[in-house]
Amino acid sequence: MASSARLSPALNVVVGAVQKAGKRLLRDFGEVEQLQVSVKGPGDFVTQADIRSEETLRAELGRARPGFAFLGEEGGVTGADDWEWRWVIDPLDGTTNFLHGIPHWCISVGIERRVSETTSEIMAGVIYNPASGELFWAEKGAGAFLNDRRLRVSGRRDMLSAVFATGIPFAMVPRKAEFSSILARLMPQVAGVRRMGAAALDLAWTAAGRYDGYWEMGIKPWDMAAGIIMVKEAGGYVSDPEGGDAYPGGNVVAGNPILQPKLREAVVEGIAAISRARAEGRGEG
Repeated sequence: MASSARLSPALNVVVGAVQKAGKRLLRDFGEVEQLQVSVKGPGDFVTQADIRSEETLRAELGRARPGFAFLGEEGGVTGADDWEWRWVIDPLDGTTNFLHGIPHWCISVGIERRVSETTSEIMAGVIYNPASGELFWAEKGAGAFLNDRRLRVSGRRDMLSAVFATGIPFAMVPRKAEFSSILARLMPQVAGVRRMGAAALDLAWTAAGRYDGYWEMGIKPWDMAAGIIMVKEAGGYVSDPEGGDAYPGGNVVAGNPILQPKLREAVVEGIAAISRARAEGRGEG
């Protein structure tokens, strides 16, 4: 685990909270067959474990920083409208993996600071996979770490040797055509594309150099908040496909400084091709 001596007071609070929530999630993960599951949407399940995890995080973080607001997947927005600081939390990213007994899921907490009435910035983040014991953390200006090891994005420069991560749209979710178009452009250029099912861990693994880049369209702020600061502090680039801020818009392209622009170009080209097809009445997607 991370050494408390290296963590700021706020990050110490987060680490303690995710470890407490993680212990309970691990117990539930060991008894996954007994979990009560309700369907929230196509391929998007919410479990009692998910809800309990967010309750634990809100209780622990709220006790330590009562003035902070919250933005969470299950609990939505709470706190003052004029908040200066906010927790952005995903209590269980990779729920479908969790439900199927696949040990690739995590808790993600970002710390967001309001810069102006219309802008904000992610200042720190923690991504914790209790099943593997891997705790990723980062703070602006202080670097990114896995437990106590400093992280750097990959040094690969050649698309043909690159492995990228993404998320595949579900059957009833829009953007299927855009995804297929992007994938068709990338596959001949790269060594591989992975879909592991947890956006926060995709970003953490990009920061760790396990992936050379990651892209996904239409994800939520809590999916990316902690991961964005992690990739940046590990020396990588993060933007939306057009090169603007990814947070909180939902379209994200991340990677090392050499390959992220090339990945972004493929994403833009894939989206543009579908737009042209629709404009020409070919009805793709």
